[in-house]
Amino acid sequence: MITTLTIAGSDSSGGAGIQADLKTFEEYGTYGFSALTTIVTMDPDNGWHHNVYPVDAAIVAEQLKTIFAGGPVDAMKTGMLGSVDIVRVAEQAIKENLQTNVVIDPVMVCKGEDEVLNPDSAQAIRDLLLPLATVTTPNLFEAGVLSGLGKLTTLEDMKEAARLIHGLGARNVVVKGGKALGGAQAIDVFYDGSGFTVFEVAKIEPAHNHGAGCTFAAAITGGLASGLPVDKAVAKAKDFVSAAIRSGFALNQYVGPVFHGGYRLEK
Repeated sequence: MITTLTIAGSDSSGGAGIQADLKTFEEYGTYGFSALTTIVTMDPDNGWHHNVYPVDAAIVAEQLKTIFAGGPVDAMKTGMLGSVDIVRVAEQAIKENLQTNVVIDPVMVCKGEDEVLNPDSAQAIRDLLLPLATVTTPNLFEAGVLSGLGKLTTLEDMKEAARLIHGLGARNVVVKGGKALGGAQAIDVFYDGSGFTVFEVAKIEPAHNHGAGCTFAAAITGGLASGLPVDKAVAKAKDFVSAAIRSGFALNQYVGPVFHGGYRLEK
């Protein structure tokens, strides 16, 4: 059995976080483990405002001890980590278990929010986890923070951010432009230290894309676990998440999640 792991937060709406990761792992035919780091709620009485409640780092460590009792998994990812202590727990687990195929999704904001949840955690991810990353998958906001470039608005900005983030230790970088970049195309940039690959698909409207970032990183994880080389895992993940957005739906007046079975249904 191929095994995958997510260290991430819970999204009770089901579109993102651990829920998205486990659904994606299942679609890839892998057995998914999960270590819960945060619980996120969304308040329909306050414009869908997000509240984030970190789990105690010691409990995260106990979860990981359970998961790694059988040795390293075939691939893993991190998502929302919630505190510096949790970042350190993730770092320790990766190192102690000689874990390979590590996808770091440097989650810093919730969908619809525009401020870093915890600046200290963002710095810890940059310093402690990026050097362990087989692949990291920042969106435009996160890439701007990690690279120090600030707001990214062009393809050249994305490429420069990818170069700088690669210099922080990540072996491969995907900067996700998605629908946030201007123009008619949803654009992601992949950089392996020697060259760039630009992935483009027509923007999908309506854009039911809640959970797209988590799903993309989880799909890369599933691809790596299944033996795909990094570039092929990223390319398949782009197809997977595009299909998930095409199959997305309006959950309520505030949010429209991707549907994680979209790729399978289209095939």
